[in-house]
Amino acid sequence: MNVNPIIKSVTIALGLLACGGAGAGWNEAGGEKDEAMLLTPDRERGIAVYEVCSACHLLEGWGLSDGTFPQLAGQHRNVLIKQLADIRAQNRDNPTMYPFALDDQIMAASGYHAGEIKPAQLVADVTAYIAKLPMNPDNGKGPWNQLFPEFTEGKKLYDDNCTQCHGANGEGDDEKFYPKIHGQHYAYMLRQFEWIRDGKRRNANPEMVEQIKNFSDKDMQMVINYVSRMQVPKELLAPSKDWQNPDYD
Repeated sequence: MNVNPIIKSVTIALGLLACGGAGAGWNEAGGEKDEAMLLTPDRERGIAVYEVCSACHLLEGWGLSDGTFPQLAGQHRNVLIKQLADIRAQNRDNPTMYPFALDDQIMAASGYHAGEIKPAQLVADVTAYIAKLPMNPDNGKGPWNQLFPEFTEGKKLYDDNCTQCHGANGEGDDEKFYPKIHGQHYAYMLRQFEWIRDGKRRNANPEMVEQIKNFSDKDMQMVINYVSRMQVPKELLAPSKDWQNPDYD
């Protein structure tokens, strides 16, 4: 299929997802986030936009198991919108992406002129498309399977600290902007967890920061290992690890 790349800035900026948002007012109402949530997405435009994202996140939206790029496929749409809006508003640090997320860059890369389409509409389009992609059935896993005591301890840490927001099976909550974490790559989640714990992620939910502030490095590794090995509901997964996105045939 022949598509013109749309808003390189928007799609590249989707790169980082993890648990939560940031300090006081981490998820205030208003702004581009709320605007995009209310807009009706266009699937074909979303496909065109996402083609640019695929250079890092792959056409399937699965990212890389080494954690360089997260899996985006199947993530809650509101989470995708919030994280992208935070990056565009410079509420989430990613200096490499800032220049590409500015409105003038968005319009230049999208093929539209100022006033012809709202940037929030393009955010709505691409996030709706990504949210419906099937997830990778073979995500990157941590080092300890069910036979190791670290797996059991990781489960206990998760049950005691994480279920209130992320759910019993890592399903998250779209309405509350809590990300889906089952099926995400171990190495990516480990990095984001550490940044949140250590105060390096400005848009981190303060409740999460407080909850995990006393986790040791080993605690962190064990709980993320457990999450990486959660069973993702079959209906959310691609039929095999060799599945290819037919929208780009």
